[in-house]
Amino acid sequence: MFDWNDLKALLAVARGGSTLAAAKTLRVNQTTVARRIESLEADLGLKLFERGQGGSRLTETGLALIAEAEAVERASQGFTHQAQALARGMAGVVRVTVNEVLANIALVPALSEFRRLYPGVTVDLLIGDAFLDIQKGEADVAIRGASVLPDSDLVSRKLADFEWGIYCSRDYAVRRGWPRVLAELNDHVLIGGEGGLVPLPAMQWMMAKAPAAEVHCRSNSLTNLMVAAKAGLGLAPLPRLVADIDPDLFCCLPIDDLPSPVWVLTRADMRDVPRVRAFIDFLMPHFATDRRALIERGLQTQAAVAGAIAAARQEEAPA
Repeated sequence: MFDWNDLKALLAVARGGSTLAAAKTLRVNQTTVARRIESLEADLGLKLFERGQGGSRLTETGLALIAEAEAVERASQGFTHQAQALARGMAGVVRVTVNEVLANIALVPALSEFRRLYPGVTVDLLIGDAFLDIQKGEADVAIRGASVLPDSDLVSRKLADFEWGIYCSRDYAVRRGWPRVLAELNDHVLIGGEGGLVPLPAMQWMMAKAPAAEVHCRSNSLTNLMVAAKAGLGLAPLPRLVADIDPDLFCCLPIDDLPSPVWVLTRADMRDVPRVRAFIDFLMPHFATDRRALIERGLQTQAAVAGAIAAARQEEAPA
């Protein structure tokens, strides 16, 4: 194998007659051109140029290979032109159905960079906890959590595995304490689920582990569940990626051994539509980078919250 840049050096020297002329054409220094020619000759095990005072002249072997090198050059140019044509034609709307929490942590932070790369593509966010039917064309892409995907013709890619925990507000932890072991969960007030949040695995886990606990309110919105916990209304199951970075929330109990994969789904006939493919291919690595940063930030935030709660409880303790 050889580097395409070595072939470009070969063609430039052949056309210019010297490494100096080639360097000017390629806008690199003469030493770089000479090194690339030497590298190509070493890789091929062939002598391509005769070097003299007047410059560099192709050997018989070099002449025999020039036509093939020019064919590679034409293929490369064709590839570039085709890619540019696709980019120019990459316009239109990508409709994405997603809940508000995932939209806020996975999509919105990525959209400005995506728009910079693909200014002709508009992303419409269809935010809600209800599942739109992408098989019927209600959306182009769905981002949703599901432990097991049902059999269908949809094309899926895993965005990430999300971890969950049981959270309360800092104020609640200072006033009432928090469950330090699972058995103490029954002694606290819970925020339950309604509608689409009832089958949420983390919600079912919490309710099953604390059947005797008081439930003072319920919600059918994950965003509202977080607001209710921050208001001090009780304990609620929340995704750690978003709850850990909130300085008003405290993770009482992590929920271990409860994998919660999140998937990016689209129809088979949409996956090769340029704007849809570009959106999915961009989102996956972008979110992986954001996720690592959020986890690190969450660790730091939760350590600070735990310290603040401990200090506040110590101040309130009787002398």
